[in-house]
Amino acid sequence: MNKPNIVILGAGYGGIMTTVKLQKKLGVNDAHITLVNKHDYHYQTTWLHENAAGTLHQDRTRLPIKDVVDFSKINFVQDTVVSFNPDEKQVILENGQLDYDYLVVALGFEAATFGIPGLLENAFTINNINSARLIREHIEYNFAKYNNEAERKQERLNIVVGGGGFTGIEFVGELANRIPELCKEYDIDRSQVRIINVEAAPTVLPGFDPALVEYAMNALEAKGVEFKVGAMLKECTPNSIIIEKDEKREEIPTNTTVWAAGVRANSLVEESGLEVNRGKVEVQADLRAPSHPEVFVVGDCALIMNEETGRPYPPTAQIAIQEAEVAAHNLAILAGGGSQLETFTYNDRGTVASLGHDDAIGVVFGDKKLFGWSASVMKKVIDNRYLLKLGGIGLLLKKGKFNFFG
Repeated sequence: MNKPNIVILGAGYGGIMTTVKLQKKLGVNDAHITLVNKHDYHYQTTWLHENAAGTLHQDRTRLPIKDVVDFSKINFVQDTVVSFNPDEKQVILENGQLDYDYLVVALGFEAATFGIPGLLENAFTINNINSARLIREHIEYNFAKYNNEAERKQERLNIVVGGGGFTGIEFVGELANRIPELCKEYDIDRSQVRIINVEAAPTVLPGFDPALVEYAMNALEAKGVEFKVGAMLKECTPNSIIIEKDEKREEIPTNTTVWAAGVRANSLVEESGLEVNRGKVEVQADLRAPSHPEVFVVGDCALIMNEETGRPYPPTAQIAIQEAEVAAHNLAILAGGGSQLETFTYNDRGTVASLGHDDAIGVVFGDKKLFGWSASVMKKVIDNRYLLKLGGIGLLLKKGKFNFFG
């Protein structure tokens, strides 16, 4: 039997974990495995809001792929995926093409702007290392510029975050910690700075425990965050946004609008011709695409329904990592000529949202509610557990978060 060609697209949580698991399960004589990624590093998507706020340097968030992937077992191709054709079993890259027997689609997400005028052109998004770094530098530039103009412009000091989901709330939490430092550095009165969170739903963190949401809002408001809930973002210009609440419109001057209210699967998935639901592949129980059994889909590109709620599971790092383990297991079986594949069952270990480095809220171990310092410790424990799982004790010691006491 010929060695199968396994190609993995993307080194996000789903792609990198699939690769790391496969290199342990298969030897070089069992399969030819290729990982394709745009950069030579994996990054912690769940830390990007800290990079964007300037509370964590981006080098802490980046993990060189060579530190966790054995290049003697895995062929790493640093290139950008242009398209993939499931019928032809072919991947087109900017600098070449790859043929495969089995494909893992782990291409991640892109921002969904819902057609809001001006959003695509004028808002920032927390998508990757470079977009996060741009936000940090843009905020600092506006603070530096504020006292260097004859006419002081309030829009330089107004920061609007669109979306009160996890990313939006975690970002304003980091901003609330960072702004006092920036004010001191650039000789600005803290009371001049506004951090405004705009959420269309009646509450931030929709679906989260109401008591914990109240704790989060109170904690962030105490640090100067303003919430505008039940407010629709209607338009975004280079120096303002327009929101609508209770049929009344309000214009807020701002040079900094960060859009954190929606993501969609990488558009290459829909363009590939795979059958999609809301832009994602509604995978079978073994994580394969229904129309193409040689294609596995994990992470943000996969849609898995929660039978209890009748809604899809939200695309989190936690579910992507669990999917990767099942995908790697099933690929190893197929590579060995087997056919009895494992089915995926999501094990929800809980959710923790940070409110800055020293505060958080969460629900863990089923229904145990955490808030404050204990929740922030749990968040760091979860982050550290992932590093241990991905690269062992060496990676944990190199990149882990051990600042449990501030």
